[in-house]
Amino acid sequence: MKTQELQLLYIFDAIMTERSVTRAADRLAMTQPAVSNAISRMRQIWNDPLFVRKGRNIEPTSYALSLWDQVGHHMFALTNAVSATQFDPSTSNRTFRVAVTDVIVEMIWRQLVQMLESEAPGVDVHAVPYTPEGTHADLREAHVDVAVGVLSQHDYSLRSTWLFEGGYVLAMRADHPLAGRQITMEEFLEARHLLVSMSGDAHGFVDSYLDQKGMSRRIAATVNHFSTVPAVLRETNLIAAVPELISQDCGFVNGLWMGELPFDVDPTSLYLIWHARHDRDPGVVWLREKMENLLQERWHDIMVNSPCGRHQLKAV
Repeated sequence: MKTQELQLLYIFDAIMTERSVTRAADRLAMTQPAVSNAISRMRQIWNDPLFVRKGRNIEPTSYALSLWDQVGHHMFALTNAVSATQFDPSTSNRTFRVAVTDVIVEMIWRQLVQMLESEAPGVDVHAVPYTPEGTHADLREAHVDVAVGVLSQHDYSLRSTWLFEGGYVLAMRADHPLAGRQITMEEFLEARHLLVSMSGDAHGFVDSYLDQKGMSRRIAATVNHFSTVPAVLRETNLIAAVPELISQDCGFVNGLWMGELPFDVDPTSLYLIWHARHDRDPGVVWLREKMENLLQERWHDIMVNSPCGRHQLKAV
């Protein structure tokens, strides 16, 4: 391979990773015009447009995706081999931004901060709001380092580690007219529902299932934090489909009745997600390992040892 072609592949890899000429130029310590000129040479040599403009970002063509599928892993290995840096948690003053929901904060943040105080006293970790669409864009644009959530978009710029999966249960106040028994699908559809939506969109996983069946429910109210759900349910006639993980929290279910949904919804998988640029970043790798261990340990502890498990299906 000619030196010029190898250099173009190096620039191509940066553009595919960043999905932005500006960010690719910053990553490569090049000017934007120089990167744009390189794209022109790529188009001429490889006889394909390669990238099309989409808002502030660019989208690769099918040829570009196919090419990256063939060379991407090799370019990552080459880049990481020559640019690896050191990370010493005991002396680092690095700040990490992590996109998480309030459920994840409640689940591991105390333990995470305690670990940092012990092993990495100079490291700061900042929780930022998580939304599926917004967080994926934040990862691509380097606004956050790591995220914990649903992986709704699959492309070559995002990496992930599967953490665990969980189903859904039905929640309502303990003296709700529907509490204490298995409700029917008709009763479920006729009820007024509360939905937790990080983005504000009144459509969740349950609604996706109902869409497939040609059915719909009334979302009477939405909130953007799971922590507000119990208070709303206790004081209203609303019902809510909530993640099984939350139903193991005694504080959450206090005063509520937890029961089965009148249909089966596929469990939702949660992932630890990061951008390809951080594949071998030793600091992000260290944080990912710590968070993965904490999340899986806490999930097992909550699901196995909680005295407020779903199996009780009664008022508490």
